[in-house]
Amino acid sequence: MKNKNNKRHSKESHLRSIIKGICWRIIATFTTAIVAFVVTGEVGTALKIGGIEALLKIVFYYFHERIWQMVPRGTIRSVYQGEG
Repeated sequence: MKNKNNKRHSKESHLRSIIKGICWRIIATFTTAIVAFVVTGEVGTALKIGGIEALLKIVFYYFHERIWQMVPRGTIRSVYQGEG
């Protein structure tokens, strides 16, 4: 059983990756919309830029997280330390 629990906690679920992405995107999209508004002076344009940016980056973040889940934990450290 110990092995089963360790495996369950060693990788994030798909849902957790999605939720993390959404939370971060809210903060980052708000920042992008502010910058877009400062540059363009137009609320509508700023909201469009923020909306497009949010959707694309949620998708990219999700795939980034899933790719990293394929890298065995400790691999980077082993390569860096010259082990293995």
